[in-house]
Amino acid sequence: MQAKKGIGKRLPSPPSLPTSPSPYLFFKSLSPFVSLSLSLSLMAVSILLGSRIVSMFLLFNLFSSEFGFLRPGSSLGINYGQVANNLPSPEQVRLLLTSLRITKTRIYDTNPGVLTAFANTGIDLIVTVPNEAVGMMMDPRQALQWVMTNVQPYFPATKITGISVGNEVYTSDDPTLMSNLVPALLSIHSALVQLGLDSYIHVSTANSLAVLENSYPPSMGSFKPEMANLVVPFLQFLAATKSPFWINAYPYFAYKDSPAKVSLDYVLFNPNAGMVDPYTRLRYDNMLYAQVDAVIFAIARLGYGGVEVRVSETGWPSKGDPNEVGATVENARAYNRNLLLRQIRSEGTPVRPNQRLEVYLFALFNEDMKPGPTSERNYGLYQPDGTMVYNVGLAALTSSASVSLTSSATRENGETMNRIHVMRLPPCPNTTKKKQQRQYTGGGIPPSTILFI
Repeated sequence: MQAKKGIGKRLPSPPSLPTSPSPYLFFKSLSPFVSLSLSLSLMAVSILLGSRIVSMFLLFNLFSSEFGFLRPGSSLGINYGQVANNLPSPEQVRLLLTSLRITKTRIYDTNPGVLTAFANTGIDLIVTVPNEAVGMMMDPRQALQWVMTNVQPYFPATKITGISVGNEVYTSDDPTLMSNLVPALLSIHSALVQLGLDSYIHVSTANSLAVLENSYPPSMGSFKPEMANLVVPFLQFLAATKSPFWINAYPYFAYKDSPAKVSLDYVLFNPNAGMVDPYTRLRYDNMLYAQVDAVIFAIARLGYGGVEVRVSETGWPSKGDPNEVGATVENARAYNRNLLLRQIRSEGTPVRPNQRLEVYLFALFNEDMKPGPTSERNYGLYQPDGTMVYNVGLAALTSSASVSLTSSATRENGETMNRIHVMRLPPCPNTTKKKQQRQYTGGGIPPSTILFI
């Protein structure tokens, strides 16, 4: 994110934010956060991969002794990407997810194999209209046909709870795609209403953090001026349908680009002095929350402060090229483990402390077929064969825990894996992380008088 923009120029005062509760339920603490010391125990989950069985040993005692049990309502998301040539089938992944008590998933297409495999599992599933099909969805008849083909036949056995129309559309550099988004959202929602599914399934889209013009300090968060005519109708739609604003946020890039200016502890959620927003006086001890609150303020600045913000992607690579500073196993484990701790505590951001921030981690597997720098292929907690890259404790879920997972099911060359597309619509590719805009924690702060509630 371009944090330096806005230095030396007067910006509008941060808007007052609503104090009324979000329409989304805040799961309050049901029991104290307790660290437990347990004896060594192993849980083995066997997953059939081709012609052999791979035993994935879940190190229960490591997680329980460090973190305690996940409580009801914890909602860390894990991207389950499939841009690789040796990953498990949807049925095999389902066995893993159910054994881990994972209850929420998100995929970047409408893979019939996944939709069928996840039936009767109780796993919440968000599906996606690929960018290539957004224009087609502007036609209400096409949108209705899409929902009747890709959603209705599987619901309610498969617990589809959301539809993402496109992915990072507003930073796609495609003016036609950007202008088509809101009409497509309206058509898909109208189709859900016509079929009586709108009260069960929300409609939105995931956005790159690059939609922001300013992000530092968080209270000065604002959208790029050239996007206002596009973003306002989108926010109107979200507010009217009570749907969330999804954002892809990667503090890793801020550190990689400016390691001398950005505190590593600050981006990794480690103990640190943090920073205080000079206008709101709110203290931030990590960059992710600052990025999310910048989005919240940007939305409120346009008059839609009641829209909930959720993180659709965030993560840290365990390996990178020589110029990819900070891409190490140690840092990846620290970022994801500390983020998991925050989710266990049902934390919100400083602006919305009583609303748990919903987060989807990137990623479950390393994906060997992704293009780009080495880091692109090394965001996973697991290797494609099921061996751990590092352990953050996802093994130790109790029967009441809830962890969510995101999935994309395509190779970069468009070849599908373990699926048949009824409408032959190509899924949205995983976003290349290098396209994320950067943010750092320093910079000049223009004087301003604000009213903050």
